[in-house]
Amino acid sequence: MAVTGDETETGSTGELTGTSSIHPLAVAQSSSHSHQKPFEDVTQKREQRLMKNREAARECRRKKKEYVKCLENRVAVLENQNKTLIEELRTMKEIYRHKVD
Repeated sequence: MAVTGDETETGSTGELTGTSSIHPLAVAQSSSHSHQKPFEDVTQKREQRLMKNREAARECRRKKKEYVKCLENRVAVLENQNKTLIEELRTMKEIYRHKVD
């Protein structure tokens, strides 16, 4: 004979087993309340994760902006240095050409 949750059995001691004395509505309310807490925890953890992610993204954008600014400054310095070297080369070529003539 198959036993389901609705049936009762007699154990070896003669006691009834397999029947719950808890009312089904009480179980539903209890489980509903117990599931509420983990849901709030999950929601809170998600919000914290999203806030940390936003802060990390903000920091990443700030660092990228700073990096690009440094690169732009370096480009400006190198362009000036390049102009100076080109002018110096032009001057040296003029001096050399006059000495050869």
